[in-house]
Amino acid sequence: MKLAYSPDLGVIGPSLPTLLDGLKLTLEISSVVILASAVLGFPVAVARMSKIEVIRWPAQLYIEVFRCTPLLIQLLWVFYALPALLDTTFPATLSIVLALTAHLTAFMAETYRAGMQSVPAEQIEAAEMLRLNRLQILRYIIVPQAFRQQIPSILSLNVSMFKDTSLVSALGMADLTFQGNILSSQTYRPMEIFTMVALIYFAVAFPATLFTSYIERRLIVAGSRGAPPPASPLRGVLGRLRPGYRPPALAGSPSSTSQPEGA
Repeated sequence: MKLAYSPDLGVIGPSLPTLLDGLKLTLEISSVVILASAVLGFPVAVARMSKIEVIRWPAQLYIEVFRCTPLLIQLLWVFYALPALLDTTFPATLSIVLALTAHLTAFMAETYRAGMQSVPAEQIEAAEMLRLNRLQILRYIIVPQAFRQQIPSILSLNVSMFKDTSLVSALGMADLTFQGNILSSQTYRPMEIFTMVALIYFAVAFPATLFTSYIERRLIVAGSRGAPPPASPLRGVLGRLRPGYRPPALAGSPSSTSQPEGA
């Protein structure tokens, strides 16, 4: 079967430096947005959980607006409408960073909130009985546990933000997607160029997703009651089948060490 389109891999080599320049800008924007939202998300989450309505309702409104509207619309609004509203001008990069940070902060705040509300109420009551103030309870009890539980979700949000930065190409930013679009128009080779663009995104995002899965597995193992899992699944199955095997939770109980009557 003869293909109607004949691939030309010769365009990849000359195009790669330009694509890598776009990747550099993409990584720079992603890094600034991720760091800023990681910091800003915490006070927004605390405000969202406040018992004072004048603090809680604006935080909740902010979160819902940015979670329930498309990211592209947010980018366009901050890029075009916000300068007109304030009767001023913003550098293009600043407008894009502001929009992306506001978007990711809303999701980070909800992730932080879910983690903090998952801390058992008994621990908070015990801390109050020890006369710890609200700030001490947050610092020593709630935040360490919440952050540890939500690490996989936080990393997943960061990977998604890295991919979502491709939308800034619609505003003329010379990121990876924008450079790919320009090269595709210049070379008339969209299949080769956009395949390379996709592979570059994949080369960055896939290791990050593997690391997220690894962290999640480590947290599950650390939170289990027994000892770490055996190195080999087959060895673990065979070990459970051997005569006299007792689960780790029962192996150290007094009944397991007592001698049978008449021994």
